[in-house]
Amino acid sequence: MRSAPSPSASCGCLASAVAALALLLVAPNAGAAHEIFVTNEKDNTVSVIDAKSLEVVRVIPVGKRPRGIIFSKDFSQFYVCASDSDAVQVFEAATGKHLHDLPSGDDPEQFSLSPDGQRLYIANEDNAVTTVIDIPSRKVIAQIDVGIEPEGMAVSPDNTLAATTSETTNMAHIIDTKTFGVIENVLVDQRPRHAEFTADSRKLWVSSEIGGTISVIDLASKSVEHVIRFEVPGVLPHNIQPVGFTFTKDGSRVFVALGPANRIAVVDTATFKVVKYILVGQRVWHLAMTPDNGLLFTTNGVSNDVTVIDTVDLKPIKSIKVGRYPWGAALRAIGGQNLVPVANNK
Repeated sequence: MRSAPSPSASCGCLASAVAALALLLVAPNAGAAHEIFVTNEKDNTVSVIDAKSLEVVRVIPVGKRPRGIIFSKDFSQFYVCASDSDAVQVFEAATGKHLHDLPSGDDPEQFSLSPDGQRLYIANEDNAVTTVIDIPSRKVIAQIDVGIEPEGMAVSPDNTLAATTSETTNMAHIIDTKTFGVIENVLVDQRPRHAEFTADSRKLWVSSEIGGTISVIDLASKSVEHVIRFEVPGVLPHNIQPVGFTFTKDGSRVFVALGPANRIAVVDTATFKVVKYILVGQRVWHLAMTPDNGLLFTTNGVSNDVTVIDTVDLKPIKSIKVGRYPWGAALRAIGGQNLVPVANNK
């Protein structure tokens, strides 16, 4: 006859089960793999890099002059701004199959997906508008007049605001996502390129390529509260051109691509000071980071490669050859959820 388990043994089993459950709850990426999708402007392709092996595992043909790239909320599809095809193209992520095009307007440059995954906001450079697409119906629901040559596009995490940057007007246009009206035009430095909201939706960061700065906009006052400048030893000021950037998940640092300076600037968001400059390939454009913030991937448009950076040691660890003129980059999670960034109150 089998004896009943002792109370201490039962407690031990229960404790082990609780610990295992807790591990699953705090580690949503357990068992997940990741890929980095890179758009190649000259080849009209997307190179797919395995984030573990750090090798290109496949190449996907897309439309003409692909630039911006993002994923659907479940990572099953990816969207590409095919600028010279005047289309936003939608592909199946697992197979690379072209599913359909969305009515993007002329010359789509960059875009941003709403947090609920229902709307796509597109910057149309040639006709000075922001186009808003309802994804389920594949229809344009708004076209918003903004400044000349719109480029950057962002949507706030709370889904109340969008922002478009206009390269020639030198402004960030703040848009109400309910009315689709422009509620403020904020002057920044010359040729604003990229925009990102902080995770708490209280600030908007905007890079200015020719101005050589990043402007931090307070969204309560709709005004610039900080301007970050860059000085790279041995690099002429006109070659320091901030373009793409990305925050760490805790919001404590931001990594900034400095274009023909061939550097990534690491900025402390508490002090707005540069911690370090990291040498990468030639003409760095945009960035993608793994969810654990362990690796950063940079697209280098002239050297036709991607630099992989260890973000703990702040050192490059590998250069990966891709197609010609790599520009955009986006991360795909396979078999698990992406980590959700914690609030960034900077």
